[in-house]
Amino acid sequence: MENKKVQFFYQEVRFIFLKRNALRLFIETLFLAEKKKLQHLNIVFCTDEALLAINKEFLNHDYYTDIITFPLFSKGQPVEAELYISIDRVRENAKKQEIKFSTELHRVIFHGCLHLIGYNDKSSQEIKKMREREDHYLRLYFH
Repeated sequence: MENKKVQFFYQEVRFIFLKRNALRLFIETLFLAEKKKLQHLNIVFCTDEALLAINKEFLNHDYYTDIITFPLFSKGQPVEAELYISIDRVRENAKKQEIKFSTELHRVIFHGCLHLIGYNDKSSQEIKKMREREDHYLRLYFH
């Protein structure tokens, strides 16, 4: 088996997820474009309840979220990380925003990658920049 930099895991969730290999390559390209070396990235798809438990245990947050990013690397080192994504939350957010599930799923994945690269989303200015980068990569990926 080849050593893939990006791997996908599924915890008690089922959904249609096409073009995984294309996404793997695109994520590697995203890191190259942002001048950040990618060593390894696990993307774990799970339920709301599973992500809530992680949020409580590791971040002391008692609320649902769509993604939690765990960087497993030191500053200056290649990126090694895990992204935990709630498929329930992604579905609900897509429905609320009246967009395709696949668009929202990819936005959330790119969002996690951008956090690992160094983008934040605490201030309104940071949020604006993060959204611009997410939209940029969504346009590149889907067109």
